Amino acid sequence: MPLTTNDLARDGEDSSVELRAVEASVLRKRRAMWGGFFAVLVPLVVLVGLQSWWLADLEHSSKIARKAALRNYLDAVGKDVHVFYLKISERALNLPYEVLTPEKLEKAAHYFKKKEVDGARRLFIVSFLDKKGIVYFYNPETVRLEIPDFSAETLAVWAAIAPWKVVIKKDKKVETTTLSVDQRDPKNRIILNPITDEWSRLVGLTGMIVDEDYFEQQLLPRAAARALPRFSKAKDLVVVVRDHNQQQVMPEAKALDPKQDVVRQHFSFMFTDWSIALQGSYASPESWARTNFVYNMTLSVVLAVVLLAGVSVALRTAAREMKLSTMKNDFVSNVSHELRTPLSSIRVFGEFMRLGRVTEQAKVREYGEYIETESRRLTQLINNILDFSRIESGQLVYRFEMTDLEEVISETLATFAVRLRNSGFEVDYHPPEDLLPEISVDPNAIGRAVANLIDNAVKYSGESRAIEVGVRRDGDDAVISVTDHGIGIPKDEQERIFERFHRVSTGLVHDVKGTGLGLALVQHIVTAHGGRISVASEVGKGSTFSLHLPLEACGNTEPAVTEDQRA
Repeated sequence: MPLTTNDLARDGEDSSVELRAVEASVLRKRRAMWGGFFAVLVPLVVLVGLQSWWLADLEHSSKIARKAALRNYLDAVGKDVHVFYLKISERALNLPYEVLTPEKLEKAAHYFKKKEVDGARRLFIVSFLDKKGIVYFYNPETVRLEIPDFSAETLAVWAAIAPWKVVIKKDKKVETTTLSVDQRDPKNRIILNPITDEWSRLVGLTGMIVDEDYFEQQLLPRAAARALPRFSKAKDLVVVVRDHNQQQVMPEAKALDPKQDVVRQHFSFMFTDWSIALQGSYASPESWARTNFVYNMTLSVVLAVVLLAGVSVALRTAAREMKLSTMKNDFVSNVSHELRTPLSSIRVFGEFMRLGRVTEQAKVREYGEYIETESRRLTQLINNILDFSRIESGQLVYRFEMTDLEEVISETLATFAVRLRNSGFEVDYHPPEDLLPEISVDPNAIGRAVANLIDNAVKYSGESRAIEVGVRRDGDDAVISVTDHGIGIPKDEQERIFERFHRVSTGLVHDVKGTGLGLALVQHIVTAHGGRISVASEVGKGSTFSLHLPLEACGNTEPAVTEDQRA
């Protein structure tokens, strides 16, 4: 059955129903979001209140609290040691896997030279790309890798890498590449860093033998001194460190009875069989409790504020995502409308011709022009969507060639001729005063950009039916401008109109159907050509969009990537 104007009207009503459904969905999501916010806020307030009560009660538990504070001190010392070895390991042992190929292995010595660190007695490397799996020690004097003689160090390294050789034999993928520690030989403690290729296959190991003297004489005193200032009322606290044989290493003065240790714990990550303890007094329990109450209460409030700030940021992010979702939903609804309009027209005229209702050649030609025009309009819409999809995936490629801009503009205007004539529009074309040189651009992309600007001018011209298109030279740029005398754009919206899916909120503008992609695509095209787009608009008087393209060659055939993808 042939389509009628009633069918087109029903299409519009369907789009309105879809839009109302989208708005209802967004309202439900917004209510759920605020409900989630209060669901977090109320427990947080209760938590802060309970924390205050607990801290007040803590004043009556001074002995337990005192031990907790002293243990925090030990944690701080242990953490300092832990972080130190993590940092030097990450600095010295992180090498690109390409270096482990047999032909490039010698370059590892130069990497080690650049990354020499305190606290490492030896650096070594083993490549499993070489089937022999030879261990090479780094010699800082010759800046070369050398095969070591048999020694306790060599034996410790062999024992440490043995489990990794099993991984190689079983051809297993290495899921994690975290540092591992081997302390079976207390005199030769080893940190290993597995090196994997891009397929998560183990290709080698880098490692270091830790310098025990450096740990004992420099790192420990430094870590203890760095953590001590936070205990401003410490009187005669003594840090006691004992090695794996429970021999006192620090302090060197007199031996202290382990039974007098107030708190004691072992180090983590490295030297885990060594212990660190505290002896001595630390202010009065009452003074400590009061100080600790104020400190912890302040910390709790700060954490609550930080958490609230985090919730606020999350709320803003969720609101932004909801807004984007709404814009995308509007986009789908508008695209549906935009697709239906030309398709319905094509179907109507096609059915008229198929049913033989048109016999005059002039009418056949007229209907054919209508069908061609609507087809071009449909093609432009689909191209916009496809280009946007390619931009989002970073796969849009521009193909540059020396092009006559005037020819591009003429071809673009020709594709709009029937549509503009049937809509009563008149286009005033202003060629350049002087002949422009050919410019290196993607002619199809520039044509699509100009077509989008003309399409916008048609949509937002209001009662006006005059459009001006001009090409001119401005210094080192060629400028293509499209001017309408329609409803215009408010100043506070002019910077945002180039955002994807953004639709101007002003009533007259917002009533016009569109995908919200045209200007975003235009800006992307011009930016990829090394140019820029500018807009001059006044509400009620119209808008002028100008494409500024550098006349110098700017050929770039790499995929166009968006700022979001770079980030």
